[in-house]
Amino acid sequence: MPDAAAEQLVARAREGDAAAWAEAVERVRAGDRAVWEALVERYTSLVWSVARSFRLGDADAGDVHQTVWLRLVEHIDRIREPARLPGWLSSTARNECLRLLRRQGRELVDDEPEADAGAGDPGPEELVLTDERDAGLWRAFAALSAKCQQLLRLLVLEPDLPYADVAATLGVPVGSLGPTRSRCLDRLRSSAEVSRIRSAGT
Repeated sequence: MPDAAAEQLVARAREGDAAAWAEAVERVRAGDRAVWEALVERYTSLVWSVARSFRLGDADAGDVHQTVWLRLVEHIDRIREPARLPGWLSSTARNECLRLLRRQGRELVDDEPEADAGAGDPGPEELVLTDERDAGLWRAFAALSAKCQQLLRLLVLEPDLPYADVAATLGVPVGSLGPTRSRCLDRLRSSAEVSRIRSAGT
């Protein structure tokens, strides 16, 4: 566990204290294990949220998570703007996710476990209706821009993720997240409604 002083330093950095960021990065370069552990503890959720936004399975997301921190170890001496470290972590996580998906020859992975069969399973009519609804929603979601898709995935998969970290992940100002979220949801609703009407007409 990181010590209290290291946690306080990283907490100040996360609040936007540029001097704290500079000190934290310098101490990591000098081999300060406590500050390193505090950074990892504080930003692990950010790295995982990026991996989950690509719908990676647990094993692949774990690989991405480990690789991102390894990359930071390798490049810590090249960090010229310490205050931009969260954005660097997000960009590196995105790049590693894309590299993994390209290597595996696929775009998205659905890592949700299959439901166990049991007495409470829905009947065939309900399954058909549910499948049609879900298919329409996914078609509407696929019609959104890549940034809207990633934003909505982050907010759904990691609802407790601070807006500052979501903004760093997407590379946008914190103040733009609320309006962007609203626009993305409006587009999703409109697209889903169009898809529903088209399906009803066939």
